Amino acid sequence: MNGAVPISVVNRLPRADFLARFEDVAEHSPWVAELAELSRPYPDRDAMILAFINAVEVAPEAEKIGLIRAHPDLAGKAAIAGEIAEDSRREQAGAGLSQLTPEEFSRFQDLNTRYRKRFGFPFILAVKGASKDTILAEFGQRVHNDPGLELLTALTQIGRIFRFRIEDRVLP
Repeated sequence: MNGAVPISVVNRLPRADFLARFEDVAEHSPWVAELAELSRPYPDRDAMILAFINAVEVAPEAEKIGLIRAHPDLAGKAAIAGEIAEDSRREQAGAGLSQLTPEEFSRFQDLNTRYRKRFGFPFILAVKGASKDTILAEFGQRVHNDPGLELLTALTQIGRIFRFRIEDRVLP
C-alpha cells in the first residue's frame, strides 16, 4: 500500500498488513506496532499515535532502552553508509545532515561519542523540520543533562518521531 490512507482503512487492515505497513514506525522495533495494533480500532489518527506512544510507556525498561539504542547516530557512520531505516535517512537528509561540512561532521562525531559514553545510547531528536544548526545546539545542551532526564527526553523525542511518521502515512 503506497501513500497516506484514512484511519478507516487502517482499522480494516488485517493484522499482518497493519504490521507490514507500520512496524518500522519505531526504528527496528516491530514490537511497538504489535502492541499498538491491539488498540484498534482507532477513533482517529491521534488515537493511533497515542497507541504507539502508550506501547512504549507500558514496556519494561529494557525494551525502552532497546528502542532508544535501535536509533542511528545523527550523521553517524551508519547514516553515511546508508545502513539506516528509510524514514531515518529521509529525515536526516531533510535536516541537512547528509550535506555537512567537514567541521560540522567532526562536531557531530564528537558529540555522538560523548553522548553515547555518558548515556549508553544514541542522541535522539525528531529532526523533521529542524536545521543542522538547531540540532547541533540541542545536542550540545543535552549532552550535559542528568541521565534520568535524558532518558525521558529521548523517549519523548521518539514519541514525536512516531507522530511525524504516522502523519506521513495516515490521513487526518
